[in-house]
Formats: sequence, structure tokens, C-alpha cells
Amino acid sequence: MPIHEGKTERILRVVAGLLLLIILPLTLPGAAKWWGLVGLLPLLTGLTGYSPAWTPFGTNTCATRKKDKTLPHRG
Repeated sequence: MPIHEGKTERILRVVAGLLLLIILPLTLPGAAKWWGLVGLLPLLTGLTGYSPAWTPFGTNTCATRKKDKTLPHRG
């Protein structure tokens, strides 16, 4: 699986996932508490850096290193 989430996006996903896993079960009544498991999706995608939703669109939020063309190639 290619990593195509940037550092900021990954942090936001992990935080959002943890918040959903903690807050929804504490605030929702009865069986609705299970909706807290929705937080697993952003948590797992943030930890792995791979989001299946970005793949069909070709979206990549990772910062890429630019090659410095002013330095001679050593090889």
C-alpha cells in the first residue's frame, strides 16, 4: 500500500479517530454507542498513511522531495 497522506493529514485523522472512539460512546444512549466504532476508520488510515478513498482520485497529500539540480550527480 502506498503512503499518500501527508504528516498533517495523518495527525488530524488519528486525533479525529480517537475523539470519535472516546466521545461518541460516552454521549450516545443505548445501542447508538456502537457508532463510536466509526472512529476506527480515520484512526487506521492515519496510522497507516493509506486512504482507500484517495486512490480513485489520485490524490496525494505527501510532501515530495525535490531534487536539487544545482549539485552534480555522484555515482
